[in-house]
Amino acid sequence: MAVKSKKISMRLCIGCGEMKPKKELIRVLKDAQGVIQLDFTGKKSGRGAYLCKNVDCFFAAKKGHRMERSFGCRVSEAVYKEMEYALQTELAGNSDHLS
Repeated sequence: MAVKSKKISMRLCIGCGEMKPKKELIRVLKDAQGVIQLDFTGKKSGRGAYLCKNVDCFFAAKKGHRMERSFGCRVSEAVYKEMEYALQTELAGNSDHLS
């Protein structure tokens, strides 16, 4: 009997447009109250879109208004600033584990 391999969930990065394994991406979430935030656990409920774990994809998504298109609403500059800070903080924390 053959061993079944586990299916890898693939998601599209809204920054670069590449399909990548879900575990390699960061989820951007719009919850029931309409709050847009980064969901590093990937488990919160709400509408989700995905970004690569780098700042370049975040800026590409921002420049192309791709989050606004994904969620069907305007995203304020304050929300982008908050998300950029959270992303940079998370990436700085994760870089310690890589070295």
